[in-house]
Amino acid sequence: MALTNLWNDTGGGIQSRSDPKVYVVQTTNKLIERCMLMTTNPGDLVLDPTCGSGTTAYVAEQWGRRWITIDTSRVALSIARQRILTAKFDHYRTAAGPQGALGAENPGSGFKYKTVPHITLKSIAQNTNLDPIFTKHEPVLAAKLKVANDALAAVPASLRATLKARLDEKQKAEGKRSITDADRRRWILPPDNRDPKEKWTVDAKFAGWYDWEVPFDTDPDWPKPLQEAVTAYRAAWRAKMDEVNACIAANADQEELVDQPEIVKGVVRVSGPFTVEGVIPEELAMSEEGLVDLTPNEFEEDPSDDALSAAVEDRDAHAYLDTMIGHLKRDGVLFPNNKKRSFSAISSLRGTDRVTPLHAEGVWEGDDAATVAIVFGPQYGPITALQVEQCIRASRRYEHLVFAGFAFDPEASAIRDENAHPDLKIHFAHIRPDLNPSMDGLLKDTSNSQLFTVFGSPDIQVATTAEGEWQVELHGVDIYDPVNNVVRSTKSEKVAAWFLDTDFDGRCFCACQAFFPDRDAWGKIAKALGSGADPEAFAAFKGTVSLPFPAGSHRAIAVKVVDPRGNEVMAVRKLDA
Repeated sequence: MALTNLWNDTGGGIQSRSDPKVYVVQTTNKLIERCMLMTTNPGDLVLDPTCGSGTTAYVAEQWGRRWITIDTSRVALSIARQRILTAKFDHYRTAAGPQGALGAENPGSGFKYKTVPHITLKSIAQNTNLDPIFTKHEPVLAAKLKVANDALAAVPASLRATLKARLDEKQKAEGKRSITDADRRRWILPPDNRDPKEKWTVDAKFAGWYDWEVPFDTDPDWPKPLQEAVTAYRAAWRAKMDEVNACIAANADQEELVDQPEIVKGVVRVSGPFTVEGVIPEELAMSEEGLVDLTPNEFEEDPSDDALSAAVEDRDAHAYLDTMIGHLKRDGVLFPNNKKRSFSAISSLRGTDRVTPLHAEGVWEGDDAATVAIVFGPQYGPITALQVEQCIRASRRYEHLVFAGFAFDPEASAIRDENAHPDLKIHFAHIRPDLNPSMDGLLKDTSNSQLFTVFGSPDIQVATTAEGEWQVELHGVDIYDPVNNVVRSTKSEKVAAWFLDTDFDGRCFCACQAFFPDRDAWGKIAKALGSGADPEAFAAFKGTVSLPFPAGSHRAIAVKVVDPRGNEVMAVRKLDA
């Protein structure tokens, strides 16, 4: 089909049945597919810095392109990861190897595509192979045309008038546009089919057909000899045109249809291996020397640009904290199952004589009126393990400690677990991204805006096997219920993915085993693979019990869990002898 710059066939939620549109801002596959096929070849690298639901990565995987996709939202990455892992695709035959054999799986060699001849006027005009075809068929056609014209001459005038009247009746009943070229050829016989007003280069009064006037079909009211003669002429004409078209196609350049690769029947393809990397920006301290008030005298003592810059940065940090405290006081903290706790009072610790890493303190509303220490993460960075460790030590006189941040280092959860205290309840709360001051004006003001949302820690059990190895079972995610003052565990089936590091060194998490408990998604792909799927492998892959493993040199393990919202939490356990 011819394409212009108006692609009106890619909107309106057009999606394939196997991959329907489920998000209102989800880009249709057809749009990304067309752009990718126009600009890249199999094996090329495609970059999408706005991952979303992973449409670009999905389409790239489908068409044999390598891909990198990026997003600031853990939710988007979690959705995209599950979408790609549970997708199935057609298997295309590659161009490498003997006749594109299945053994040559490198798409960088290209696919074997359906080809069509690219016919141009030049490929016809300069094709000397056509001359013998015309020489062979012209005498045959001339003879059959003479037979048809002889039969035409025997048609009586009354029949000619009847046929012409039939055309007039149709035109009167259905309109002039209802008359087709086939109708005119059948019902207006020569020489009446030629307009006397036209300037003809042939005899306008010739009572027979010229070769370009012969009808393609016959009328049942024609005499039988005329019907047979016209049918014979058109059969000879089609034989000639079949040879002509075959000769043109054989001598024309072949054009590959890049959207129609050759599909290998009976083979189901799934995604190749890929990694999910978390690149967390370096922690940005809100002030090099803590939160202190600056007075105009400081500018008089040191009027340099450096002093002015430091003063501006420090005041920006104060403004950031004041904004966060205001939002927290107004909105409170949302715990799982929409259990919300508000503050009866919050006060900033800025400007006090206390030297503390804490930023604010408050009191919960309610009968218990428990005291709360509050810490905010930086505007452009994560809450780190070091920050968690320092704030826990400074919060012993409080009953609750709330960390509110735009991002969290996974190791921060491990520090929280290692420093657990029976009298201090620690909560990690994600701040909604559009609350960041850099997105000022984009925050939707609603009565239930859920700006600060708490998430928990993995609930795991570590045990030894009969063979002396270790095994981890995930029960769910521990979440504190602020209403009933208890810690409960969500079901493990609610977990989108969980990963196990069998030899955690306390610094770097290395995924040695991966599991995806979403049974619905894996059930679909297992069904698609049919008998080729290993039931035991799929059961383990989507399970909540790890494979047995020996203790590593550090005698510690770490479990990282990704919840359906994309939040990552981690738990660390020592492997006691």
